Amino acid sequence: MTIQRDVLDNGLTVLLKESRHAPVITFWVWYRVGSRNEVPGITGIAHWTEHMLFKGSEAFPKGEIDRQIARNGGMMNGLTWLDFTTFFETLPADRIDLGLRIEADRMVNALFDPEEVERERTVVISERQGAENDPTFLLGEEVVAAAFRIHPYRHETIGDLCDLQTITRDDLWRHYQTYYGPNNAIVVAVGDFEASRMRARIEELFGPIPARANPPAVNRPEPPQRGERRVRLEGPGNTAYLEMAYHAPAAGDPDFFPMVILSTILTGASGMNLFAPPPPNRSSRLYRALVETELAAAVSGSLSPMLDPFLYSISATVRAGRGLEEVEAALDREMDRVVREPISAEELHTAIKQAKAQFAYSSESVTNQGFWLGFSSIIVSTDWFETLLDRLEAVTVDDVHRVANTYLLRRNRTVGHYVPQGPQEA
Repeated sequence: MTIQRDVLDNGLTVLLKESRHAPVITFWVWYRVGSRNEVPGITGIAHWTEHMLFKGSEAFPKGEIDRQIARNGGMMNGLTWLDFTTFFETLPADRIDLGLRIEADRMVNALFDPEEVERERTVVISERQGAENDPTFLLGEEVVAAAFRIHPYRHETIGDLCDLQTITRDDLWRHYQTYYGPNNAIVVAVGDFEASRMRARIEELFGPIPARANPPAVNRPEPPQRGERRVRLEGPGNTAYLEMAYHAPAAGDPDFFPMVILSTILTGASGMNLFAPPPPNRSSRLYRALVETELAAAVSGSLSPMLDPFLYSISATVRAGRGLEEVEAALDREMDRVVREPISAEELHTAIKQAKAQFAYSSESVTNQGFWLGFSSIIVSTDWFETLLDRLEAVTVDDVHRVANTYLLRRNRTVGHYVPQGPQEA
């Protein structure tokens, strides 16, 4: 079905896609704000604000959204990432008006009760401290912070502990008033509806909400990296971890789709959907080089479509009895090979097929279609979503060799080692 796009007088972008396969509708609201928009002193504020928007308004007191969604047979959630904050409800088609009313109310009427702010401070600090128990989180945070000196992608979405301890209710309210306006938002509906009627109801609920001042732009591009950076992290545990992160193109860069195919060859196909886990990657080059040789217990790759240039990351769990250095040496051999020697036509064909299949799998349900439509509109445009399969199909052997020689260079990467120090003392 054709995607219908409209912009209301207050600047709200409306995207509608009819899908009559099942009597279900998903409704999303996407805000152009994430940890990318934060500065030191308020890191974590986008994520914390998202939490507060579940804590009540006069129309939907605390807990009422959960109760009403459950009572009407639906599901809902919210998510904060580097480039965006989003909320959604998926409901039976004849109940979707509840989702629209929740989101129109959430855009403008959240209370930010001071007592709830303090209760949520405990929650987000606990979330941060829980993440710190995971060596892969700690290593990933160090690697990303070393890879980015300038761009705010260097900060984890959860925020720094010192900021979570000092952010105030006024800070949160200011963030809400700055970014949660219709002119900074995209609403998406996918499912069993008539587009003209859905458009009219969205206009009725969201149209009266006044536009806010345009939020401040983010303009801190990361300069080119001039040499390999290395991080060594020590901590409790018995398992060593290796991470390599190469600077990679943004989603809107023509190099992004050849990088998707290169990533598929090296570490396996990824759906690029935060709600859809990647499938096993046993046919990938690095699985064969590291896991089948019993150097690593696991290997994975991550290439996220982002608004600005981000990273292609490779992570390996070192098998007991093996060393970080030998795993890194084996990984280096494979990276040098893919830079030096073009992939085969057969590898290209297989990788394209795998990448297309994983994308199709990750966009089957109306909920995931709503995700993809809003997500692509935030990072590039709706065209990016609509032409993704064709762009994957168009990648050539030369494209893959070119991006390997452009991005998979040692001077363009940050290498992280997590060195276990044994069990943590009680």
